[in-house]
Amino acid sequence: MAVFHTKTFTKHDSYMTPKYAWENIEQFIPKDKVIWEAFYGDGNSGDYLRELGFNVIHEEVDFFENDLGDIIVSNSPYSQCKEIMARLKELDKPFIMILPSSKINTSYMRNTFKDKLQIIIPRKRIHFVKLINGKIPDKYKSCANFDTFYYCYKMNLPNDITWLE
Repeated sequence: MAVFHTKTFTKHDSYMTPKYAWENIEQFIPKDKVIWEAFYGDGNSGDYLRELGFNVIHEEVDFFENDLGDIIVSNSPYSQCKEIMARLKELDKPFIMILPSSKINTSYMRNTFKDKLQIIIPRKRIHFVKLINGKIPDKYKSCANFDTFYYCYKMNLPNDITWLE
C-alpha cells in the first residue's frame, strides 16, 4: 500500500501494489526470513508475497508501535515517508521499500541512510492500483505518473544499483 501526497493527490492518494511489483524482485528477498509487510492497504500485498512462497506477517497493526518479522518488504504511505524512514532507522532491520525515485533527493533520506542504501530500479514504471474511498474507481486507469525505486537496506545485494531487465 502506498499513499502519494502532492497537490495533485491530496484527496485520493492510496495506491496498492500490483503482484508483478513483488515478482520483479522475488530473487532478492530471502526465503528463510519472516517478512513483515508493514502497511496493510487493501490486504492483497501480503497475499501476493505468500503466493511467491514467502512467510509473511501482514496484519492491520500500527507500524510505529510494532516490530514484527525479520525483514520489512512494503510499499508505504508516501505522505509519511520522513516519519517512516526515521522509524525504519530505529528498527535497524533489513528492508525493501517501494518509494518514489524523487525521495533519494530528500535531506531525510540523505541524513538517515547516507551510504547505506542500495537501489533496485524497475524496468518500467509500476502501475499501482489506485483506491478512492477504499474502492477502485469506475473509470480506473492502470497508470502512474511517478517513477519508483525499491530502496534496500541491509539486503546485501550484489550491486549498490541494480537495474531490472
